[in-house]
Amino acid sequence: MTAKEYLSQALWLNQRINTKLEQLANLKALAMRVNSNHIREKVSGGRDLRGPFENTMAKIVDLENEINQEIDQLIELKQEIMDTISQVDDPIGQIILEMRYVNGKGWDEIARDIKFDIRTAFRIHGKALKQIEEIRKVSVNVSVCQ
Repeated sequence: MTAKEYLSQALWLNQRINTKLEQLANLKALAMRVNSNHIREKVSGGRDLRGPFENTMAKIVDLENEINQEIDQLIELKQEIMDTISQVDDPIGQIILEMRYVNGKGWDEIARDIKFDIRTAFRIHGKALKQIEEIRKVSVNVSVCQ
């Protein structure tokens, strides 16, 4: 995994959480429309006592649990990424990596915030990524030796 892929993991996990939050909102809206008096027939001919409302509520609870687990994962992942970024020598490089990969900011916003032109921000970013590659190689080698 490249340094950029490693650092981007938190952004992708955050996006997945946001997508599930949208699904949750849709399920909750659906639950408000479901008629709780409706009883569904089972294929075998018996009655299923759980109606659409209860089924929807069960899905909501399951999705909320999934989201909470992924949020816990995201917090741990961001901390791990921050620990790795903190090992970069250049403090401006650290700031750029944090802004990009932890806070999810775009390049224009990063350049404006650090008061550099975008090409300079890209150059510093590239150097910082190379250092992340080296940091990760060392940490992988240390964990393999243990």
